[in-house]
Amino acid sequence: MPHIGLDLLFLAPGETGGMETYVRSLVPLLPEAFPEATFTVFAGRELAEEWREAPWHQSIALRALPVSSSTRIRRSIAELTLLHGAAARARVDLVHGLSAATPLAPGLRTVATIYDLIYFHYPQTSSRLLAYGQSTLTRLVARRAERVIVPSLATRNDLVELIGIDRQRIDVVAAGPGRPIGAVPSDQPALRSRLGLPEGPIVLSVSARRPHKNLERLIEAVSRIDGSVLVLPGYRSPFDASLLQTAERLGVSDRVIFAGWISDEDLEGLYLAAACMVFPSLAEGFGLPVLEAMARGLPVATSNVSALPEVAGDAALFFDPESVDAIEGATRRLLTDDRFAAELTAAGLRQAAKFSWRSVADGTANSYRRALGGPPLPAGPVR
Repeated sequence: MPHIGLDLLFLAPGETGGMETYVRSLVPLLPEAFPEATFTVFAGRELAEEWREAPWHQSIALRALPVSSSTRIRRSIAELTLLHGAAARARVDLVHGLSAATPLAPGLRTVATIYDLIYFHYPQTSSRLLAYGQSTLTRLVARRAERVIVPSLATRNDLVELIGIDRQRIDVVAAGPGRPIGAVPSDQPALRSRLGLPEGPIVLSVSARRPHKNLERLIEAVSRIDGSVLVLPGYRSPFDASLLQTAERLGVSDRVIFAGWISDEDLEGLYLAAACMVFPSLAEGFGLPVLEAMARGLPVATSNVSALPEVAGDAALFFDPESVDAIEGATRRLLTDDRFAAELTAAGLRQAAKFSWRSVADGTANSYRRALGGPPLPAGPVR
């Protein structure tokens, strides 16, 4: 019976954005997708504390490492060094690095999930040292791994073109439809009061606040639409000050709400209150918020670049993300053309239904089987 180690050292609860949604949705489904294996999670202090209180799955074992996942450099070093020894002591046959990091020492089979290569295209999205470290590590990990899992053809093409990885070693496993619908939406009046939302139609953009997310152009576009309110939930970042200055310069600081990391209940409340979702990113490995909004019945406008057309299909209004005029035009149309918005809402619900976390688990399990030298199972229907 193969023993799979899951590297979750990168996950600091509430601080990891879309990758956290990905692993929280995927990991509990893996024992059913690969029943012939056993699983152990390797976690830092923060996730280990949570896991002991509420395990994600009763059959998945926990190994806590003495490292804080909130400290990016230290936990990356731990992934490259301490994890190898911990995996050997646990008698793991394969380590799956779910954040593009795996042990590099020989003698251990690895599978790496690489969400995107954004730092190759936009190194300014991180510090110069961090961008260099990420790009170097990705090259080493991708070349070392038996299999590489990516969520889109766009990321696969980047791996082939930018790093030279053989496409036959890459498994394209599309991500699921974002956070599962389950939390009860917060009361609307209370939510508006708590977040300080003024009256007016809400333009929602669920996004990390980093340069490649292109939020400065979105703020400028929304500033031209009288009465509209832009809400930006997401964990805080060093780039917040620049966005705040943009809103102040344009005279719309009262209509641009930086909501920070919010509860599932408040996020569901925002999806319910919003008139549309606008996602102007310059580059994405997948784009979970697009499907997340579609699954909740919001019309979506998004960029026509990287993986976003793959994800949105024919169910979104696309625009050139480098054009403020184009972002403004798309946003304005969703706010004013009720018939078109309703058509996109219906199309979005159909598009989101094509994706499932169960299918992600099945595809991931097949990648394990290939890495271990066995045949994959035939693909089944979306479940």
